[in-house]
Amino acid sequence: MTRLGLRARVTAAFAVGALLLAASMALFSYDLTRHSLLEERERTAVRAAYFDAAVVRTGLDTEDPDVVAVLRSLDTGAGRRPLLHRDGQWHSRSAETDGSPVPEELQRVVRSGEAAVQRITVAGQPTLLVGVPISGTTSYYELTSLREVAQTLQVVALTLTAVAIMTAGSGAALGWYATRHSVRPLTAVADAAERIAAGDYTTRLDVVTDPDLTRLSTSFNRMVDELVERIDRDRRFAADVSHELRSPLQTLAAAASVLSRRREHQDERTATAARLVAEEVDRFQRLVDDLIELARTEQPAQRELVDVVTLARETCRARGLPDELVRVEPGAATQWRVDRRRFEQILLNLLDNAARYGGGPVAVHLSARLPDTAVLVVDDDGPGVPAADREAIFDRFVRGRAAHARADTDGTGLGLALVAQHASAHGGRAGVTDRPEGGARFRVELPGAVP
Repeated sequence: MTRLGLRARVTAAFAVGALLLAASMALFSYDLTRHSLLEERERTAVRAAYFDAAVVRTGLDTEDPDVVAVLRSLDTGAGRRPLLHRDGQWHSRSAETDGSPVPEELQRVVRSGEAAVQRITVAGQPTLLVGVPISGTTSYYELTSLREVAQTLQVVALTLTAVAIMTAGSGAALGWYATRHSVRPLTAVADAAERIAAGDYTTRLDVVTDPDLTRLSTSFNRMVDELVERIDRDRRFAADVSHELRSPLQTLAAAASVLSRRREHQDERTATAARLVAEEVDRFQRLVDDLIELARTEQPAQRELVDVVTLARETCRARGLPDELVRVEPGAATQWRVDRRRFEQILLNLLDNAARYGGGPVAVHLSARLPDTAVLVVDDDGPGVPAADREAIFDRFVRGRAAHARADTDGTGLGLALVAQHASAHGGRAGVTDRPEGGARFRVELPGAVP
């Protein structure tokens, strides 16, 4: 399950908080409005019912009253409907009717001599029923429609819901805006860390940008300064040691060369020992050279416009490989902005790695990828690189399983590490995948290399 980012979580918290607050206020407002409207309508309906009941009482106070005429004389309008229960019969404006809309409980209350009010539903519409006793055998009832009140409450509910939704959206927008500005210093730290990881050790944070973040900026800059100092110290140490080893190694190499040239005058054991010494001295020299080169890779790349096609073909010829090995993607630029020495070292190391462990190189591809990234690919015809080793082989002094399977002791374990370091100096990266036709495909991406 993917965890939401800080900005998304804060925005969601603002939105949920605004929604809860708006919903609470909406429910409170709706309940207050509902009670207010219903109570006002009830008071109005009760006053009207009492007035109409008094009119009916006066109209019935004759020897032979016309009940229907009395009910028709009431000014009830379209919103109220009168009913009269007299001597066990129900009367309305039109004719006799039944008292089905009037609940039995309310009828008993009115017959006992008390007025009563109840909200009921008639024909699917909310209605307010008011019962007023006139005499021991006569009761007056008035049905007042609450349809307009219900429609008003529906409009109020929709309005409050829309307001709650807009409030939640406004809360989310406010949260997004607030986090955008509050997280900006962290974004600046992350960007600075990425540039430092890419080899730009001159990156620093501005300590005066935000007074509240002065301590963070100062601590970060001090950490970078100490890191750069330590890297420089380690690089100088490696370079000094490597240079100091060169002199005795040259002496050993000269001595080993003398022993190798006089091998025919030596017995078998002495000749074998001399050969092993010469091989180890040669490997030691290459290791020292790689260490010196590794120390130099910590410096930023010195980019210049280089004809990489010509350089790649010259590098292949230096390793005894045909020019046809170099293939340029149609439409790709032939001149890249790269560090010439580093690019040549990358290609040399990949070719040597393919020759040593991959059955020999079969193709060198030069291509470009949008927007400005140059891509160098070297294919070999070997067993490939297992997925578990594809990251580790670019570490220092690490060799893949192909080297161990061949009991190879000739490599230094620094060739691919140098490739990764040179790519990183360009702000790029190195990787390896399977070649579709079999074997390994080493890929180096160099951002900003395509003019």
